[in-house]
Amino acid sequence: MKKALITGITGQDGSYLAELLLSKGYEVHGLIRRASTFNTRRIDHIYHDPHANGEPVHLYLHYGDVATADSLLDVIYNIRPEEIYHLAAQSHVRVSFDMPEYTGDVTGLGTIRILEAIRKAKLETRFYQASSSEMFGGAKPPQNEDTPFEPRSPYAAAKVYSYWVTRNYREGYHLFTSNGILFNHESPRRGETFVTRKITRALAAILAGTQKTLYLGNLDSRRDWGYAPEYVEAMWRILQQDTADDYVIGTGESHSVREFLDEAFGYVGLDWNQYVKIDPRYFRPTEVNYLLADPSRSQQKLNWKPSVHFHELVRIMVDADLELVGRKSPGEGRKILEERFGGWHRWDSQVVSMER
Repeated sequence: MKKALITGITGQDGSYLAELLLSKGYEVHGLIRRASTFNTRRIDHIYHDPHANGEPVHLYLHYGDVATADSLLDVIYNIRPEEIYHLAAQSHVRVSFDMPEYTGDVTGLGTIRILEAIRKAKLETRFYQASSSEMFGGAKPPQNEDTPFEPRSPYAAAKVYSYWVTRNYREGYHLFTSNGILFNHESPRRGETFVTRKITRALAAILAGTQKTLYLGNLDSRRDWGYAPEYVEAMWRILQQDTADDYVIGTGESHSVREFLDEAFGYVGLDWNQYVKIDPRYFRPTEVNYLLADPSRSQQKLNWKPSVHFHELVRIMVDADLELVGRKSPGEGRKILEERFGGWHRWDSQVVSMER
């Protein structure tokens, strides 16, 4: 049984990746930070108490922090995983302007701490670095593996650092280290302050009568949006290659925040102009206007191509948030998941928890 370690396992990508690896027969280990409150709701449905009788345990959680090298070395040395998926980060771009030093420490230096732990432990571990399309920043679209980086936020700059140290350890120490440069990927498990989920949650609250106004920033920013569960499949495929390399992962389509509003509110028959107001606090000091992936290499070498299109993604997210507030959804998103992925529950633990 292969062992994999996931940092950031309680996040959107970490939870989907844990599900995927468990379905492939892995023993999965997750790194979580010790806190006074539990933050494991995205993985509660796949975690079994090791003290429970009759339940085989293939998912283990370990306390640790990417901000401290000693805890990482202990966990990695003791587990000795064949694969490490480094997803943990301070990943909110707007917040990185408010907490630049913390973002640099966790999102940037956290990566080299893990790489050093692998090197010092003398492991033949395959390492996946979650790089970001934000690294391209102001670069002209479409962006691919050869596009020069032009980071326009502390978050993006920290990710550029992580990208290059991942390559440095591959070339200097001959470790199997790969970058997945993922463009925006969303789902019903997306963090509630990210713009896509902020929109779908607000729409559900408006229909439920608990919210009247949605405050947003730049509506003209364009992003390449895909469906997160498909993107973790790409992560896994990157580490199954014969040689380490770097890959751009995206749909090859770009849409504005305004278009996301059109799709979401139009899906339930509302005009978003009646509910949305612009708040300058949500604008970034330096904006990234247009990100668009050229995923040619990942399609050719990984044989990976997303199947969920933009309007389908929006419907999946709206349906999930409507159900979370007890409202009947139009059901197109649920139908897409049932027909294409074999069911709704596999892809949304929040709905699972609500329906127990």
